Amino acid sequence: MKIVVDDLRGPEIAAFLEEHLREMHSITPAESVYALDLDGLRVPEVTFWSVYDGDQLVGCGAIKRIDDGHGEIKSMRTARERRRDGVASLLLTHMLEEARAMGLKRLSLETGSTEHFERARKLYEKFGFEPCGPFAGYGPDPHSAFMTRTL
Repeated sequence: MKIVVDDLRGPEIAAFLEEHLREMHSITPAESVYALDLDGLRVPEVTFWSVYDGDQLVGCGAIKRIDDGHGEIKSMRTARERRRDGVASLLLTHMLEEARAMGLKRLSLETGSTEHFERARKLYEKFGFEPCGPFAGYGPDPHSAFMTRTL
């Protein structure tokens, strides 16, 4: 597998992220969906990676810089048919290394609090993320779980 910085211009990643947004809106109330669309990801403070197995897109994720020392994980997704296949762990390992190289001292994230997101929360826990309060403009939300870790 290879992980590449993606400029989000290709139709394959656009469709992959559209599916992500559709899924989030199908399981979470609209006011509690914090996933970014393409325009929200195409900003200078976001670095976005795509994961390929051969020429097949199998995952993606991003880091949004909040300030000089703090970043947020955004848009972590694994292709449905590749879940539990190590893609997310590979990507998260890469993103932690990249965050350190960017000079970040802390990474935080928002994910869902429902059963649907349990595997995601367990993955983040395995990588040292711990529960925290809302950050970077988020407010309390019963549909959100906030997590953070130092680097």
